[in-house]
Order: sequence, then structure tokens, then C-alpha cells
Amino acid sequence: MKIDAIKQVYLIGVGGIGMSGLARYFAHLGCVVKGYDRTETELTKTLVSEGIAISYVDEIDTIDPIFNAPDDATLIIFTPAIPKDSKIKHYLEQVGHTLHKRSEVLGIISESRFTIGVAGTHGKTTTSTMVAHILKDSGFDCSAFLGGISSNYDTNVLYGNNDVVVVEADEYDRSFLTLHPNIAIVTSADADHLDIYGDAGQLLATFQMYLDRVVEGGTRIVKKGLPFDSQIAYSGHDVADVYASNVHVRDGEFYFDYISADSKIEHIHLGIPGTHNVENAVAAITAARILGIADDKIKLALANFKGVKRRFEYIVRTPSAIYVDDYAHHPEELRAFLSSMRKLYPNKKLTVVFQPHLFTRTRDFIDGFAEVLSMADRLLLMEIYPARELPIEGVNSSWLLSKITAPEKAVVTPQQVLEIAQNEKLELLVTVGAGDIDKLVKPLKEILVNA
Repeated sequence: MKIDAIKQVYLIGVGGIGMSGLARYFAHLGCVVKGYDRTETELTKTLVSEGIAISYVDEIDTIDPIFNAPDDATLIIFTPAIPKDSKIKHYLEQVGHTLHKRSEVLGIISESRFTIGVAGTHGKTTTSTMVAHILKDSGFDCSAFLGGISSNYDTNVLYGNNDVVVVEADEYDRSFLTLHPNIAIVTSADADHLDIYGDAGQLLATFQMYLDRVVEGGTRIVKKGLPFDSQIAYSGHDVADVYASNVHVRDGEFYFDYISADSKIEHIHLGIPGTHNVENAVAAITAARILGIADDKIKLALANFKGVKRRFEYIVRTPSAIYVDDYAHHPEELRAFLSSMRKLYPNKKLTVVFQPHLFTRTRDFIDGFAEVLSMADRLLLMEIYPARELPIEGVNSSWLLSKITAPEKAVVTPQQVLEIAQNEKLELLVTVGAGDIDKLVKPLKEILVNA
């Protein structure tokens, strides 16, 4: 398949963060872009406003006739999260189209570009966005396919005037094994997606396969402590080839020094909070330096980096209330996020609203979730967001709640969350999860701002 020959693109599951990035990319190239998703969201509304037609009904008659017959100018992309019994998916296969996963299309794009791939069970979205921002802000430039909406650019896809592309390398469904990275970063490899991999050993083996795909002369940048081959190990401590030192918080902002074997960048101001984000910045700095970007330009870019929407995103920041929203949905992501909240606001009562994502993930990591969520002073636990899964008997939020030792805890509905915010003073509030908990952000913001 030649990207330059594509004239029309249909995306099944266009509302996903990765799929929407491809939709925007092909629309930018001048293609006719249409798609289907089961749910209208703020992101799909934005895509429609950008000229991408979207249907929310899984019926054949919603498909534009231009997609009725396969040809070299037509590209059909689907997400593995789409149910196997999707009528649209079945029809397009039946009429002879070859359906491509998003990862396959990214692989084709990366094959002809200098590719910086950022993988990890967590940390990859922020780190890839940070790398892309340094390249853009410094004037080096790049294109980028990101797994979240960059707050600096208000989009998940960037277009550059050179042959460098930054790609969030997704381990789900082994998607990242289609890429051809020149620089490969691995931020973490905690057990996850065990419904796909079976066990942690298979997950680790697949991450090594991803690193083995680095092109000749390329560089592997791997978090210190992970059992993978690497040219450069990084960490937030002085036990690696590159690391952060003198990490400290001043006026609610993070500062640190970057240390390598032969040099040092002092007094780096990181535009987003979190000790874990200091570690992400160490990896991003290392990639930027490999490309020859000057240290002063790197410092400037990190200082004005605004992060990614739903990644430690401040929603309200007033003397009476702090409200932060985050995408964390794995125990280790939650641990990093909640630990940073504790470090930033040690004297405030922390109210955590959490929506578990997937029955299998909740089942597989029940004890980890219970331990980390017990860090909350008050936990408001929503029901599990099923996404692509059917319920599993006995796996529910009441079971999870029974294992949590937070001083105050309850299973709640979205409406109850809003009522609590309306009737009680919440001085430090966080919403966390990867489902549809983000629908609470606007109403909660309105309540807290007007309190």
C-alpha cells in the first residue's frame, strides 16, 4: 500500500484517540475521510467540525457508496476494540476490502521516516508528547501521532516539514511490532493487557521484540531496571547512564538537573507536575540530544510544556479548591499520580473519584488497585467501565471497595458525585480513569468554580 495513492479513508472506531489521529492525518493530506463510532464525544464533535463525517449507527446504509467497492485509492482502517459482529466491519470485508489496523498504517508511515517510538504500559503518552513538543518548540520540527490531546497544540496529530515522526508505540494487541523505530524509548513494562498476553512474561517478551525492531544504527532508551537490551538506561536516580538529580518542588512547580556521563543541564523547570514526569522528561531530553538539539532550547521547551489533556490536568486551581483530572487506569499509574498529589498538597484532604476500566484489568490487579486507592482520604468509586468487555461474575466495584482501607469510601453514581461536590467542600479533588469519567469534568468544574 502506498500512502500517496490514498484518496478516501473510512475508519471503523474513528472516535478512538489513535484512530482520530489517523483521520486527521489523512484529512490533512486532502483525502475524503469518513467513519463510524458507537458514541458521540467531544472528540468526535471536533472531528466533524474539521470536515470528517461520522455515523453513530452500526448499519450498512450509513456507509458512503464511495466505499462499496475496493480499489487502490481506498483505505479502510479499524480498531481491534470494534466488536467482531460489527455490521459495518463485516460488510466492508464481504465486499472485498482489506481492513488495516491502525498499527499497520502507522508501520507503513514509519518505514519511510526517521521514527522516534515511545512505548510503555504507562508514561508513553506524556513522553511522546514531550518529545514532539521539544522538537516543535526548538524549531527542529517533526510530525507526531500521539495517544492524547496535547495541551500546547490542542490536537493529537502534528504535521512537520521534515522526515521525522514521533509515534506513541502501543503495546495493546502487539500493535507496536509494525513500527521501524530509529530511536525506541520504553518507559515502563508493568503487567497489563493480560487478556491479550496471558502473563507478564509474554508482555516482556513482546517489548523486547519491539526493541529488536530498532533499525541499524538506531538507539534504545530504556527505563533503568527493566529487563531489556538498551544503549542508554535512564531513571530519576543516579544509577543509570542518564538521570535526574536535585529534584525539588518550589511554589508547586517541579525543578531538576539532567545528568549524563559527560555533561549536565542545571535548573530545568518542568511545566507539568509529578516525579514520574521528571523521569519522562529525562527520556525525552535524551532523545532530543541525540538529534543534536541544543540544551538551552530543550530547557525552554520543557518550561513551556503544558502536558496532555487528562494527564495531570489542572481543571480548577483556586485558593479554595484544587481539582485535577487524570487518565490513570493501572495501579502503578495511580500510584505515581496520587503520590505526586500527596507531595504537592500534603496538608489537604484528598478526595479521589475513580472509575475502573475493564473487568479483566480490575480482576487481574484487584490487590494493587486496593492498595493504591487506599491512599485517598475519601474514595468515591464508580462502577467498572466495560469498554469492549462483557461482565465477569463477581467482578464489580463493590468487590474492589471491600478491599480498600481508605477512611471514607463508597460506591457512587456520576450523579451522586455531582451532588457531593455541590453539598460539601472538596478542597483537593481528583477524577481518574480511562472510561467515560471525563463527562464529569465540566459539571464538576462549574460546581467548584461557583462554590
